[in-house]
Formats: sequence, structure tokens, C-alpha cells
Amino acid sequence: MAMQPWFTDAKLGIFVHWGIYAVDGVQESWSFYDDIVPYDQYMSQFDRFTASRYDPRDWARLFARAGARYAVLTSRHHDGVALWDTAYGDLNVGRDLIAGYADALREQGLKVGLYYSHSDWSHPDYASTRKPGRPPELEDNRYSEVAAEDEDLDAWERFLAYRDGQIRELTQRYKPDLMWFDGEWDRSEEQWRIPELAARIRSEVPDVVFNARMLSEGDYATPEQGAPVIPPEGPWELCLTINDSWGHQHHDHNHKSVDQLIRYFTETIGGGGNLLLSVGPREDGTIPAEQAERLEGLGDWIARHAEAVHGTGRGLPPGHHYGPSTLSKDRRTLYLILFDAPRAEINVRGLLSKVRGVSVLGSGTELAHRVTGGLHETPGILWIEPPAATDLDPHATVLAVELEGELELYRGAGRF
Repeated sequence: MAMQPWFTDAKLGIFVHWGIYAVDGVQESWSFYDDIVPYDQYMSQFDRFTASRYDPRDWARLFARAGARYAVLTSRHHDGVALWDTAYGDLNVGRDLIAGYADALREQGLKVGLYYSHSDWSHPDYASTRKPGRPPELEDNRYSEVAAEDEDLDAWERFLAYRDGQIRELTQRYKPDLMWFDGEWDRSEEQWRIPELAARIRSEVPDVVFNARMLSEGDYATPEQGAPVIPPEGPWELCLTINDSWGHQHHDHNHKSVDQLIRYFTETIGGGGNLLLSVGPREDGTIPAEQAERLEGLGDWIARHAEAVHGTGRGLPPGHHYGPSTLSKDRRTLYLILFDAPRAEINVRGLLSKVRGVSVLGSGTELAHRVTGGLHETPGILWIEPPAATDLDPHATVLAVELEGELELYRGAGRF
């Protein structure tokens, strides 16, 4: 199926890691799996998870101000605890915390994403096949097949029935625009029955978008915590925490600055991806002020530079400009992002297209430009006058380079 256009134009999504783990501020699921917190102690957070100040409309308004076009909420993590009153399994918060979220997002015109883990480390019919002491991401999947030979096949069928029942509730009740799966490493695609699961979900939500952890049915790649040096081909999404934690951890005050988040964001969209930025609400449902402030700061920058963000695609390949760039849909305007105050002229290499004009996005100030050098089919270098200090954005300045025709680049061995 073709990728939904809303996804590739969204640019920014908010990842909401919320669950009982916020009570004690321990790592979601992994804290008991890796024997950091005893399982009984982890589950004792249940009784103290109140959601007493949960206002999904506040969330949605904040996400909209941040410039996001979608959000993804952890409906059930690997710990097996569901955030809705599911009829399947014994672990849920006893009420529906998802309906309000879905409704509030749609009121703000945002798309609704739900995270769901294939794995469930609490379910009596689920046995993990992870090798002791080895992170699952480093394993290949062959050991899953071996472990499955000894597994109770009836138990596995019961587990799949439970999973299918929960997924059916999520798709029928909330009609998610995006399903963000996780925990796929424990089993093979055949064991998860991925094609059947995808078909079942699409029968309820035909236009649903899947992340890559739906394996062969995935629509886009999901690198985490570090902008790829070479961006993936096709659609992708960088999953990033504002501090060092996905969910709320009381001790973690190592928040990225607005400057850093704008760098992550522009480098991601310049490479054709979306940024999925994670917030960790407290157990009462409130988003910490430090995280909200950073979302607001990022949103202010996006609002000032919307033309260079929405309706654009991946920009210049590395080597043409020192910094990220984006390209308008008609391929006739290049947006160059400058993180630092230029000390000299800004240059662009390998530009075959002629330039009609250069201006500072926001102020509209026109900048002088000239080309030097060039021989035969090899183009010269475009030099752009540096903006005055009064035209510089406090975080990142954007120059709009208007071309006479569609972007055409010289790539050494020829044109593309």
C-alpha cells in the first residue's frame, strides 16, 4: 500500500510513554525484565497510578502548539498493562484512558497513533525467548525458532487470541491512523502471524500506517535516539527522548535544550524523516513543565518557519551545504538552515539551477548572491551574503533560495 501523504508531511509527532511505571519513576517494563526492580514491586505501582489530573485536551493543545501533526500513546507496553478497560487479559487500569486522548487529538486536527507491544512479559501464556544477558536487539531471530519447538503450542494460540482481541478493541473503538508496534524481536514474523494481523487491522482501518516493527508489513523505518548520518531511503521517523528517559523518571533532569531539539528536528526533516519526540507524563497525567516548555519552544520556531517545514521534502544531499536543508514540493525553492551566525558568505556547491533570489525567511530581507568559478558542465559555487544580526533567528535562521526552474544538482559523475 502507498504511504499516507499525511504522514510524510507531518514532520513532527509526539510520543507519549505513560503507564504505571511513572509512579515510582522506573524504566517502563525493562526495569523488572532486567531484574533492576522485583516484579511484585513493579506491579505494586498499579494501586498508586491515579491519572487524577489527566486532561487529554491539555495534551492535545500542547501538542498542536508544538507544531506536531500526530501523537502516539503507549496503549500497552511490554509489561502487559493496558490503558483501557480491555476484556482480554487481567492487567488493565480499569477504565478507558485512550478514548479521551483520541477525541482530543482529533479536535485539534491531529492524527491518532497507538503504540502496542507484540511482547507481553506478564501474560501467563507468553514465554520470552530472549537469551540471558544478551540485549534482544543484538540477537538474530534464529533462536526464536528453537525455543518455539519446546513451547506449549496451545498456550501460544491462547496468547495470540488475547493479542488479537486487544487489537480488535483498539481498532474498533479508536480507529487509529497509525499503529506503532514494538517488541517484535522475541519471535519470527511467522510466529507473530504478521500478515494476518495486518489484514485484520486494515479491515477495520483501511488507511492505517504501520511502523517497521510490523516487519514485512511496515510502512516506514524507526531509528531511535540518534539522527542517522545517512538517512534511510523512503519514509522514516526518528524516535527521540527530551531527556534520557522515555517515561517519567523523577531523577532525570537532563533535558535537551530547544536549540538541540531544533537541530534534531531540522536534520531529520532535511533527510526526509519525521521526528517523534517523547514526553513522559507523571502518574497523575500531567506533563512536566520542563518538557512542555521545550515543546512550546520548538513549536514557536516551527511557526516562524512553517514554509520551510510543511509541504517540503528532503533537501540537499551531504556536501552541498553545511547544514540541513529542505526543498519545496514544486522543487523550485531550497530552504537552507543556519545554526550559527555566519562569519562570512554562505556557500552552496554543485547547484546547476540558476538562482532568482535569496531571502531570509521571516523577515523577507533580500540577500545578494553571486556565483564564482565553474567549468564546462561543472557548476561554480553559489555565494550568499550573510544576513545582518537583526535578521538572525535566536535558534536557527532559514534562507529561502528561489530557483529559476526545478532543482538540478551536479554530483561529480553527472547529473541527477
